[in-house]
Amino acid sequence: MARYTGPSYKKARRVGFSILENGKDIARRPYGPGQHGADRKGKPSNYGIQLKEKQKVRFMYGLNEKQFRKTFNEAAKMKGIHGENFLRLLESRLDNLVYRLGLASTRRGARQLVNHGHITVDGKKVDIPSYRVKPGSVIAVKEADKDMKVVKEALEKVTNRVEFVTFDENKLSGTYVRLPERRELNADINEALIVEFYNR
Repeated sequence: MARYTGPSYKKARRVGFSILENGKDIARRPYGPGQHGADRKGKPSNYGIQLKEKQKVRFMYGLNEKQFRKTFNEAAKMKGIHGENFLRLLESRLDNLVYRLGLASTRRGARQLVNHGHITVDGKKVDIPSYRVKPGSVIAVKEADKDMKVVKEALEKVTNRVEFVTFDENKLSGTYVRLPERRELNADINEALIVEFYNR
């Protein structure tokens, strides 16, 4: 199945969760899409709850099902708590870190910056959004692209950054300092439900 490229607010309303993490995508209509979106009632099954949680995270990071499952399986091989390791792997994706640094205002915008070859990791151009960045790596805008309007506009909107990255406004570069701790990630995600979903 191909990656979804339609309006993000539709997916946000479907799962009742802000995919953009700013609340704007569900602020106007905080109920499901469609003619009967506001009228749907009934208690969801355990499967339905687990599926919804999985879809929330998948839509948020912009992955297709195959990529998402592959990352989940990789997390299973790591030491520690499976669900937390899974979120750390998702956070270590290059497109996500470009977004976290504030070089793009959405993860979708960050993916486009990476795809078009505007981003470097430790001085080398990387155009693969799913590239796994290692702690200590430096992510920067390519020298020739530092005057890009879209990057400047995104940086102007930044109010604060997560603690596991640092950013140099003058050089337009940031460092992925360390793996994130669970408390630094979205508190509205229950990763244990995703583990239960795949371990059914």
